Amino acid sequence: MKTFELQGQLRSEIGKKDSKAVRREGGIPCVLYGGAEPLHFSVNTPDVRHLVYTPHVYFVELNLNGKKHKAVLKDMQTHPVSDAILHIDFQSIQDDKPVAMAIPVSVVGNSPGVRNGGKLVVNLRKLAVLALPKNMPDQITVDISNLNIGDGLRIREIQQEGVTFLENGSIVITAVRMTRSARSAQAAADSK
Repeated sequence: MKTFELQGQLRSEIGKKDSKAVRREGGIPCVLYGGAEPLHFSVNTPDVRHLVYTPHVYFVELNLNGKKHKAVLKDMQTHPVSDAILHIDFQSIQDDKPVAMAIPVSVVGNSPGVRNGGKLVVNLRKLAVLALPKNMPDQITVDISNLNIGDGLRIREIQQEGVTFLENGSIVITAVRMTRSARSAQAAADSK
């Protein structure tokens, strides 16, 4: 998986008043969980845009006052009106412990059902998975080459080495539905 490097400055003062001061200066208050104790720090708002506003997921290498920490973005709070980032939570990761992440789904292939007038419906854009950091994929690839009209692909049908899916295996990731035009064409063909 790709790594995103991020510079941060440790904060000695924490609380609502200090968080507001960080935001006024163009920063975002953050916290890193998973170590001996939580580390409170701040990052510059422009530095996190390529981490947050992307369909990809990354491991984050945090450089906090010269000390590096490996982490993943776990949660983010935004302003309800302006969508400005108010706070980010990171989780520290170790190479020997599995980590849970939401990995994007990539649909590949050419479905015969779509070629025959069906509509491809993608129900899940991300899948929750559990894996060691070395086994964590950049994306989950779903091949739709065998899907006809009315067929679907479920989570339990995907095989990914070293990855455990955390969602119910019976959930349909993608399916090919019959459209009205395909239904009327089929009815016309059946009536002949």
